[in-house]
Amino acid sequence: MTITRDDVLAWLKAYAVALAENREYLTQLDAAIGDADHGQNMDRGFKAVLAKLPSVAESDIGTILKTAGMTLVSTVGGAGGPLYGTLFMQAGMVTAGKNELAPADVVALFDAGLKGVVMRGKAVLGDKTMVDAITPAVERLRAVVDGGGDLAEGLRQAAAAAEAGMQATIPLVARKGRASYLGERSAGHQDPGATSSYLLFKTAADTWASADQ
Repeated sequence: MTITRDDVLAWLKAYAVALAENREYLTQLDAAIGDADHGQNMDRGFKAVLAKLPSVAESDIGTILKTAGMTLVSTVGGAGGPLYGTLFMQAGMVTAGKNELAPADVVALFDAGLKGVVMRGKAVLGDKTMVDAITPAVERLRAVVDGGGDLAEGLRQAAAAAEAGMQATIPLVARKGRASYLGERSAGHQDPGATSSYLLFKTAADTWASADQ
């Protein structure tokens, strides 16, 4: 199973749709422990990404992802822009020059994105951030692919792991970001960044489930 350039474009478009559909939900989550702007910021950022995609639609996958990342950095406020921008730019670096991705390349894409987020945000597992959703998702995806499993199944399991990681942020006390200012009062609320990260993996699983079948 391989992921083509068109599959990557379809994923980015699907993620943009998911962010638009969940804009108010993400904002409500952020209102409880942040600046109440995560939904609007991510929706605006990915609308800008959609506007850029036609100009790179014939480029390699790395260029497409790096363009998405640079667009997010320049259009999204708050922490979301730099973090998601870094995720996509790092993913673009490891897929540079590629027009299709083998399962191992998909693992490398998400792993590089995670490392970029950690490098930029300095968060670790348990800090109540997007890292809490992305880390278990990448670990699950790698385990399935390295074990010789099907990429589509790996993506489904990764999305499920991201969802579980997202839900696991609810009881946590935030140690990074705007939510950390609340101290113990941040507990009992689901992290908005972990939620948008779950959507990232869910749309990849949904969009790529039938790729090359």
